[in-house]
Amino acid sequence: MSAHTLSRIPIAAPDIGPDEEEAVLRVLRSGRLAQGPEVARLEEEFAAACGVEHAVAVVNGTAALHAALWAAGVGAGDEVLVPAFTFAATANAVVAAGAAPVFVDIGEDYLIDLDHADTLVTERTKAVMAVHLYGLMADMVRVEELADRHGLAIVEDAAQAHLAQRGGRTAGATGIGAFSLYATKNMTSGEGGLVTTADRSAAEALRRFRNHGMETRYRHDEWGLNYRLTDLAAAIARAQLRKLEAANARRRDNAAYYTANLADFFSPQPAPPGAVHVYHQYVVRVEACLRDPVVSRLRDKGVDADIHYPIAVNRQPAFEPLGQADSCRRAHRASQEILALPVHPLVDDSARERVVSVANAAASELR
Repeated sequence: MSAHTLSRIPIAAPDIGPDEEEAVLRVLRSGRLAQGPEVARLEEEFAAACGVEHAVAVVNGTAALHAALWAAGVGAGDEVLVPAFTFAATANAVVAAGAAPVFVDIGEDYLIDLDHADTLVTERTKAVMAVHLYGLMADMVRVEELADRHGLAIVEDAAQAHLAQRGGRTAGATGIGAFSLYATKNMTSGEGGLVTTADRSAAEALRRFRNHGMETRYRHDEWGLNYRLTDLAAAIARAQLRKLEAANARRRDNAAYYTANLADFFSPQPAPPGAVHVYHQYVVRVEACLRDPVVSRLRDKGVDADIHYPIAVNRQPAFEPLGQADSCRRAHRASQEILALPVHPLVDDSARERVVSVANAAASELR
């Protein structure tokens, strides 16, 4: 079903069809529901798609972040540089690893400000987490330069950036990558995650970590958790991976249509030349005093605009004890000015025309 046939155009919608249905039936008929051959095949196929040596499947995207930090050696007493404008899972995973997030402001592209990050490095800083927000990769060449200068590990929060590229690099191929397979993501298994790495020993350690520290049954050589992915979820993800390039291309096409046809009242996320933006979200910026009225008008007309994210992470109540709420002013401003429009592959030509019409009408009313 395409989005224009619905009374509302949703901000996200998984593209689930016969391929996914057959994948689930295949696993059910096999009798092997827990982590098994589907997981192994997903890992091989996703690693190949990202151009990395290894991918390790886990139960969800937050587990992928936690496992990636663990593999990077992050632990108690460490600090991790984290952009202040992201979903809270980025910082939550740092806390789960026993470390403290140090919030970094963002640039005009909503990605980590590496100049600001450079000023925040201390003797306790262990890693930098680059978030590829909305499907646009951070500048991993500069992230790598920062990490090399200070001896830091690199973790890529690529939850929203499956197959994104920038500067000749693919998301998840520079540091230890963490991807989400949540229902709204560019590819989904309902819930799930993947960790990517070029390091064989890290991949082997990650596989033990997700399985209670076991390499052989009931022998626990190190501690670990149950972060295993089911074969049911892996089979769905494999079907989704086969669709991913075409789905991302449709997202880019919808985004290009919006950029060309929306009124200049709306400012889209800037992207550098040559970057392959995969548009998990198409985000625009308006004056703070007009953002909520615009969202209200869109929703009233059946366009489910949304706000990703209404509160910068450093200002979330959970992180107030860190005393960083007054930092990262650009992240706070972005949280007051951004809104997202439906860009997913089920937004067909008719639906995106409706989105533009409604958005431009709202802009005309509010100018």
